[in-house]
Amino acid sequence: MKNKLALTILLAAGLIISTMTAWGAKDEMGFVRVNPGEEDWKNPFGVGVQVATLHGDPSKPGIYVLRIKWPPGIMSRPHKHPEDRHVVVLSGTWYTGTGEAFEPEKSIGMKAGGYMMHPAGAIHWDGTRDDGAVIQITGYGPSGNVFAKPDEPQFSKTN
Repeated sequence: MKNKLALTILLAAGLIISTMTAWGAKDEMGFVRVNPGEEDWKNPFGVGVQVATLHGDPSKPGIYVLRIKWPPGIMSRPHKHPEDRHVVVLSGTWYTGTGEAFEPEKSIGMKAGGYMMHPAGAIHWDGTRDDGAVIQITGYGPSGNVFAKPDEPQFSKTN
């Protein structure tokens, strides 16, 4: 019985530690490290766009850092956020457009290393074409998405 309890405690501790690492746990000095492959990817939109929160909580006041993994051929529809957002393309080509007219063919491609700042309240749309992309977003919450046409789908296929 003691062996089963010890094993259960070790398994639970292992799960907690691995989850903390995936969520960017602070070490004893307050440093946060997340290596590629340690992200805790979620699929909150149900369309294959995956989000990993590396630091903070976008729904609460304070700095947050997100990674978003875009599959090939999908774009968000025109929307805005209440805060400035700083975006860096980590891999692939990420396409962006501005304004309420959703025109994927007029989007501007940004390669790995590219940077874009989304001003608070500015309507934009973004995503991928033939290849996927991974971007990293830094902002100061609380955050949110307000779609220009809330009765329409939030995402569209581009290929």
